[in-house]
Amino acid sequence: MNSSKNSSNDHRLICTVDIVLLTLREGQLQVMLLKRDREPFDGALALPGGYVHTDEDQGCEDAAQRVLLQKAGLQSPYLEQLASFSGPARDPRGWSVSVAYFALVAAPEHGQPGQHWLPVDRLPQLPFDHGRIVAMAVERVRNKSQYSSLPVYLCTEPFTLPELHAIYAALLGEAINPVSFRRKMDELGMLEPVPGAKRADGAHRPAQLYRLKDEYRRTLRLVGRGLNA
Repeated sequence: MNSSKNSSNDHRLICTVDIVLLTLREGQLQVMLLKRDREPFDGALALPGGYVHTDEDQGCEDAAQRVLLQKAGLQSPYLEQLASFSGPARDPRGWSVSVAYFALVAAPEHGQPGQHWLPVDRLPQLPFDHGRIVAMAVERVRNKSQYSSLPVYLCTEPFTLPELHAIYAALLGEAINPVSFRRKMDELGMLEPVPGAKRADGAHRPAQLYRLKDEYRRTLRLVGRGLNA
């Protein structure tokens, strides 16, 4: 009895975090992947992830922020827990649990070496259950974009309302009434104009530049109805 019980306890639980880092590039929602440099799946593109360090991480979110900075060189203005994924079959090394997060960043001007930004709807076969994790994150982001301030975290500040409008439309994959959109941005109350700052837009008169109010950074604002309501 005791030897059997001890044997079952010898199997160490693998506890990790994985991050779905999303941005909007060339009008497409893209995810960042890194090439694995060890087994299992050595050389395969995968989500940035890593073990939870129980001696330094106060929680899984701390671990996710650490992994994002160490492996992607980035700090996201928005990070949200997505779900947990667990079981004996997801990792060849043994029974594992991964707490997955998604993060949003404005499109970086210059990607770091080893970073691969790929459209979320044209991904190769990913190791572990990373394909499932990405699909769930994309669904969550697109659903929340219908009624919240989430897409603003894909903007490089400062930005114009037409630029923000284009990001919402690209994420949702549908046209958004401009008048309704402006009304909803007013309802959210998260933006403030940058004093005296405007940007020329072709033949149109210069547009006012905006930024996110400090009190709403890293938080989500909700609208009562859909953007086209």
